[in-house]
Amino acid sequence: MSGLLEGKVAIVTGAAHGIGRGHALELARHGAKVIVNDLGTSVTGEGAGRDADEVVDLIEKAGGTAIADYGDVADAAAVTALFDRAAGAFGRVDVVVNNAGIVRDKVIWNMTPADFDSVLRVHVRGAWLTTREAAQRWRARAKAGETLTGRIINTTSGAGLSGNFGQSNYATAKAAIVGLTLTTSLELYRTGITVNAVGPGGMTRITATSAAGLESFEPDELGQGDYHPMDPAGSSPLVAWLASDEAQHVTGQVIRAIHDKIYLMGGWTEEATISADGKRWDATTLGTRMATDIFRTRAPGLR
Repeated sequence: MSGLLEGKVAIVTGAAHGIGRGHALELARHGAKVIVNDLGTSVTGEGAGRDADEVVDLIEKAGGTAIADYGDVADAAAVTALFDRAAGAFGRVDVVVNNAGIVRDKVIWNMTPADFDSVLRVHVRGAWLTTREAAQRWRARAKAGETLTGRIINTTSGAGLSGNFGQSNYATAKAAIVGLTLTTSLELYRTGITVNAVGPGGMTRITATSAAGLESFEPDELGQGDYHPMDPAGSSPLVAWLASDEAQHVTGQVIRAIHDKIYLMGGWTEEATISADGKRWDATTLGTRMATDIFRTRAPGLR
């Protein structure tokens, strides 16, 4: 067990399976005390259970420290209770990893409002509530004179960054997570808090629903140090580093960890610009300018 996160207290949501499970195990491996939060639902959000207990057992058997929490991260009272439980057990919270999520994939003409609302409730409202709870508590500590190095690490995906057929709810949620990350990184910077988003990969329960014949596996089914391109914990070392004091200079970033590669995402930029030279645009003449100077689908000819 390394000391990279020695003395840190970390909440990981959606930590009973897959990517969140990998994060919880990795943070504990580096010395963090971990609160393993998971409501214990199916991948589509039905039911409840105590799947988090298994991860706590794994951490404790490896010599780490962890407790379970079975609260719904999209419920404000449950989030307050989660942070209270962490503070009661370990005194405070230093790191929040927002990983909880569900899927209800359908093309938009078959998707119900309930399918849309349920997915955004967990991903977006859940991450917003935990971020707000952490921010309120950290600001109170900062006002009391404490120097903070708090961490919020959110979870986005390729669907949110690029779009994906049949996932208008999930892709919208994951794009919203990026907006939440960028905005709260600005709001919390002066408090000493960093906020970043990680885009992971892995053969998780959610990934396995995307096509027939796919089977998920848990990160602890691999040997420690073994490499598998679809390891659900493939991004977990990055999460552990972002949670450490070494990463204090990194905030407001979106970083993908896919297979054996890490990508810093550049975000939206102004790729092409045209000007009306101080005049109002004319919709009847705009097409030529758009074709020649913006999309470049038409040659401009000599000018």
